[in-house]
Amino acid sequence: MGLNRMTDGWRWAAARARGTSHVKTGLPCQDFALSETLASVDETVMAVIVSDGAGSAKLAQIGSKSVCIGLLRLIRGYLANHSLSQLREEMVWGWIDDIREYISAKASRSGTQRRDFAATSVAALMSENGTVIFHIGDGAAVVRYEGDEAWDVPSWPYQGEYASTTSFITDDPQPHLTFVRNDRRVDRFAVFSDGIERLVLNSANRSAHEPFFNRMLTPLTLSEEAGRNLPLSMALREYLESPSVCERTDDDKTLVLGVRK
Repeated sequence: MGLNRMTDGWRWAAARARGTSHVKTGLPCQDFALSETLASVDETVMAVIVSDGAGSAKLAQIGSKSVCIGLLRLIRGYLANHSLSQLREEMVWGWIDDIREYISAKASRSGTQRRDFAATSVAALMSENGTVIFHIGDGAAVVRYEGDEAWDVPSWPYQGEYASTTSFITDDPQPHLTFVRNDRRVDRFAVFSDGIERLVLNSANRSAHEPFFNRMLTPLTLSEEAGRNLPLSMALREYLESPSVCERTDDDKTLVLGVRK
């Protein structure tokens, strides 16, 4: 199988950066992300998962990593025997329950609480014939569909009952899940944690800041390197660590950008 077939024409860059507030306090980056093309029974699926560990959780960085690794493993196993078009919300709830049980067992072994691993999750699954996004908490995925010039925000960051609160996969009795699916073909995407929300989303009309995404994706549209582009990923990290970004947010930041060619 050739590289282009394995990646289905996807080129992407992914990076995360520790927030300046965490640098000052000596805390690690509590974001985590995974991105990979997966083979389903009938097509290639671009899978992106971003998780942000809760600032109030003492093992947040382990929680976000566990969420990403666990979800990607479950998604990979599902697609080995199914197509993306068969995925329904009930199956995703089953995955969430599996992750919650895993974290509960981890907490029990370490003498901690499940809430100590609190983390959000944004997952985007994109194939030739459709898109599924499921989302717990803040952060977001934005996409541009084939034939469109405008960017869409299928799932807006979740705002809890009180200011600056959201939902986490570890919440009791259960987290707030948004599940979105459609049959449209995505040719551009961005998935990110809440650290850059205010830079890239327009809260007034719940839309994407299109000039930002169009500008950031230009290097990928010009690239001929299939799969994850390591030089552009390094450049993306440098951007996330730059003063122009850090002067506007002191939180951890994760951004995964992709184009289909």
